[in-house]
Amino acid sequence: MEHGKNLLEVCVDSLESAAAAQKGGADRLELCGHLVIGGVTPEKELFLQVRRACQIPVRVLIRPRFGDFCYTEPEFERMMDQVVRFRDLGADAVVCGCLLPDGNLDLERMKRLLDQAGNMEMTLHRAFDVCKDAEKTMEEAISLGIGTILTSGQADSALHGAGCLRNLNERSQGRIALMAGAGVKSSNIRKLYEKTGLHVYHMSAKRTEESQMKFRRAGIPMGLPGISEYEIWRTDEEQVREAAEILRDLS
Repeated sequence: MEHGKNLLEVCVDSLESAAAAQKGGADRLELCGHLVIGGVTPEKELFLQVRRACQIPVRVLIRPRFGDFCYTEPEFERMMDQVVRFRDLGADAVVCGCLLPDGNLDLERMKRLLDQAGNMEMTLHRAFDVCKDAEKTMEEAISLGIGTILTSGQADSALHGAGCLRNLNERSQGRIALMAGAGVKSSNIRKLYEKTGLHVYHMSAKRTEESQMKFRRAGIPMGLPGISEYEIWRTDEEQVREAAEILRDLS
């Protein structure tokens, strides 16, 4: 990334959302499965659809399940295989994170994932936000050769974590790209820029669409409590466009 150039990454979990993000002016995509639960590794078939339809870079989330980032050996073996699969399929980067039970970065496993990634860049995802020591983990990520950290500044939103983000940005001195994520919207991206000095932003720009189903049987949930089967999350092209235009103006 050029010094001082602002960049907008949009997190998507469908071809429809990927197309909307590209049309809205996103610089790149993070492709996931099931954003409603925070995102997991997407299907190969979805990646291929998006790769064919979109010309902007595609980074792929490697996360075998919902929940924490302390993985069993079988889960980690799947992650290793998934990195190789998406590298071979032509992903531009992978998005990973493994922690130890004590809250520190799992350096051994992160090194192994980086080895599998080969020439692909890696983003350390928001496992960073639940690690024990943000400054120490950033230094470890830099020493490993990780290119980007996606972070809310260890808060429930990037705006609430703006002070931490600014501190990390000052300490990093450009040695790693810090990407603000969580609650990033066109309505607050200018304020985030002013408070943090960061140049890279991550948003889902989601809107809720009603299901096409006309017949709806009540009282039979299919997943997590409180999540309706008759609502679909999609990326809003106009929200992406507004955020992208603001970042261009701020460059």
